[in-house]
Amino acid sequence: MNAKKQKPIIGISIGDINGIGVEVTLKALADSRVYKSFTPVIYGHGKVITFYRKLMSLEDFNFTQIRTLDEIQHRKINVINVMEESPEVIPGVETTEAAKMALEALKAAVADLKDRKIQALVTAPLNKNNLNTADFHFIGHTEFITDFVGAKESLMMMVDESLRVAMVTGHVPLAKVPQTVTKERIQKKATIFLTSLEKDFGISKPKIAILGLNPHAGEDGLLGEEEEKIIKPAIKELKDQNKYVFGPYPADGFFGMMHQTKFDGVLAMYHDQGLIPFKSIAFSSGVNFTAGLPVIRTSPDHGTAYNIAGKNIADEGSMRAALMLASDIIQQHEAGEDTE
Repeated sequence: MNAKKQKPIIGISIGDINGIGVEVTLKALADSRVYKSFTPVIYGHGKVITFYRKLMSLEDFNFTQIRTLDEIQHRKINVINVMEESPEVIPGVETTEAAKMALEALKAAVADLKDRKIQALVTAPLNKNNLNTADFHFIGHTEFITDFVGAKESLMMMVDESLRVAMVTGHVPLAKVPQTVTKERIQKKATIFLTSLEKDFGISKPKIAILGLNPHAGEDGLLGEEEEKIIKPAIKELKDQNKYVFGPYPADGFFGMMHQTKFDGVLAMYHDQGLIPFKSIAFSSGVNFTAGLPVIRTSPDHGTAYNIAGKNIADEGSMRAALMLASDIIQQHEAGEDTE
């Protein structure tokens, strides 16, 4: 008789311990039904977990500390200490010590992810400001993980049950967006998007809408030339490759008239163009998913929220959704392997 297959392991990098990341993680995992299909491993420190468990009066929240994944205990919440000593937890305060732990947790988790010791990674929020040092010259999680796993390209995708939005440009200053939006870049991002919708979400023949860059999608060149010279040619070539892409659409009217419901995904030109409507629709349940990687990474769609840290009022909905999406994609990949 074959041995029973073990549950996949999903890692959680602890993020900034002075933000709301630990709080929403513990709240999400407090209900064991959340992780009935996977085994969670928190990369951080047991003392930090204990601090927040007491702060939030989660007397029934139990975890086991392990030194390596060889000691993993399935059906339990596992914690790996990424530093010998835990820094002091000061909710709502930006500290270099908290940044150091966030970085050590991220490095350890991504190393295990790359080595396939864990099947997915959910990253709790970190503070890009105090983390941006000589040891970490990346803008954020997405860029660091993409580089670490050796991927040439990735795609920031925001996911909710009824909405998926991706960006041609991610963490790019607005003044630099126009020169970053090229025909080649649009085609690369659109291709990653379509491939992910099929591979990661199980959508057959997915179709995406592509937004314009300028107001009114350029108004036939009156309000900008990028649509005529860059975006429309990119869409035409994608269509010539039998890809289901449509546009360019004016962003305001597109979301205002709920046209996103007609597509499997929406490709925005820049960060706020996609994230403002997404977070307006799905702030408490949205997930940041990095498409195009050889590994699975998700995260809640919010930041450290220092202003409410330690007050036990943070909504764990997005963290729960990030964990469940990671688990769903693992299962989708396994189903795909079974049919090959």
